[in-house]
Amino acid sequence: MSLVCAISNEVPEHPCVSPVSNQVFERRLIEKFIAENGVDPMNGQPLSEEQLIDIKVSHPIRPKAASATSIPAILKSLQDEWDAVMLHSFTLRQQLQTTRQELSHALYQHDAACRVIARLTKEVTAAREALATLKPQAGLVAPQAMPASQPGAGGEPMEVSEQVGMTPEIIQKLQDKATVLTTERKKGLHSASVPGILCMDLCPSDTNKVLTGGADKNVVVFDKKEEQIIATLKGHTKKVTSVIYHPSQSVVFSASPDSTIRVWSVTGGNCVQVVRAHEASVTGLSLHATGDYLLSSSEDQYWAFSDIQTGRVLTKVTDEAAGVALTCAQFHPDGLIFGTGTADSQIKIWDLKERTNVANFPGHSGPVTSIAFSENGYYLATGAQDSSVKLWDLRKLKNFKTIALDNNYEVKSLVFDQSGTYLAVGGSDIRVYICKQWSEVLNFSDHSGLVTGVAFGDNAQFLSSAGMDRSLKFYSL
Repeated sequence: MSLVCAISNEVPEHPCVSPVSNQVFERRLIEKFIAENGVDPMNGQPLSEEQLIDIKVSHPIRPKAASATSIPAILKSLQDEWDAVMLHSFTLRQQLQTTRQELSHALYQHDAACRVIARLTKEVTAAREALATLKPQAGLVAPQAMPASQPGAGGEPMEVSEQVGMTPEIIQKLQDKATVLTTERKKGLHSASVPGILCMDLCPSDTNKVLTGGADKNVVVFDKKEEQIIATLKGHTKKVTSVIYHPSQSVVFSASPDSTIRVWSVTGGNCVQVVRAHEASVTGLSLHATGDYLLSSSEDQYWAFSDIQTGRVLTKVTDEAAGVALTCAQFHPDGLIFGTGTADSQIKIWDLKERTNVANFPGHSGPVTSIAFSENGYYLATGAQDSSVKLWDLRKLKNFKTIALDNNYEVKSLVFDQSGTYLAVGGSDIRVYICKQWSEVLNFSDHSGLVTGVAFGDNAQFLSSAGMDRSLKFYSL
C-alpha cells in the first residue's frame, strides 16, 4: 500500500506523520505550512517541526502520471517494455552461447589433461616398479629356464604355451604411432617367386625403418634412408600376415598361419621367442601400450594375451556361444578394452581385465577384415568383404555412418591418423577420408596389386603403403 500526502494527495518522497492529527505529509510541505501557520493543517491544533515523525520507506511507489492512463499511452508503455524484454533476451542468448563455447573448450582441455595425467601416472608407476625390482627395460628378459630341447632341434628358440594368469598391469593406452617418410620408392622387398607384401608397420622411433611381412614367409626390415634391407628374418613355415614394430626396442613381432607368434631381434637378426598361443592360423596382432604384452586372434576362435618378455600366455578366451573364427584384433587407446572381428560379420568388444564380451556390433555381411580405433577412443572403423566401411560410435554403441565402396572393393587395412582427423582405407586402392564429414579427400591407385597395409606419418603429413605388387610407396599429403 502506498502512503499519500494529506496536502498534495501524492506519494511523498520523504513521508512523515503528525502526532496531532495522525496524518501523513510530505516533509517539505508540512514544514512550510508549520513555518507560516504553526498549526496542524488538518485540525488546527498547534504543531512544531520537532513533533513530526519520519516514516522509513524502502522503495516508495509513485503512481503513474495521469497522461499515462490513456489507451495510446498504455500501448506505448507496453511496447517499450516488450522492446526492453526482447533486447534483454537477445543479450542473454549471446551470453549463453559464449558460456557454452567456454565450457566446451574447458571440458576438452580437462579431458586432454586427464589423459596426459593418466599416461604419466602409469609411466611413473612402471618406472618405480622397475627400479624396485631392477627390471631391465632396454631389452627383452631371457626366457625362464625350461627342460632342454630334444636333440636335432637345431637351436630353435624356446616355445612356450603355458597360461600363467593375468597380471595387474593392464591399464595403458594404445600405441598407435606411425612414422613419416617423404619420398616414393618402388622396390621389391620379398621373393619374386612368391610375390606379395601382406602386412607392414613403421618404426615409431626411427622414421627410416619399415617392417614388412610377405607371402615368402619372411619378415623384412628396410631402411629407407640407406635404401637397403637391414634384416631378413626367417623362421615361419607359412606366409607372414601380421607384423608390429616395438616402439622403444630393436624388436619386432610377426604372426603367421603356421599358428605361431615370433619375437625377433633386429640387431641380432634372429628369433628370440616363439609363442604358441593358438592351435590354428594367427589372424591378428596388437601390441599393448606398455610394450610388454601382445594381443592375438586366431581361426581357433580364441583371443590370447601374452607376455612377450617371458613368452608365456597370460590368458586365452573364446566366445563359446558364437563358435566362429576370429579374423582381426586391435587394442582400444585406453588399453582396457579391445575389439575383434569374426568370420560371421560380427565385431566384438571385450573387457580385458574381466575377459568378457561387453558389446557386439552386427551389420556387415561378410567376414570382417580390419578394425581401427580413433585416437580419442570415440570411434571404431571396420571393414569387411561386403565392400563397405562402417563407423561406430562407442559412446552410443551404434553405427552412425556406412561408407559404401565400389562393387567388389576389397578392404584390407584401416588406420586413423594420430590426431583423429583422417581415416585411410587400403584395399583395391588407397582412399583417405576426413573424419566428421566422412568425405573422400584423396585417392591413390599407383599399386598394381591389392594394398595390404597403410600407415600415417607424424601429423598426417605422409602416408605409407604396401601391396601385393611387392612395393612400398610413400605419399606426401
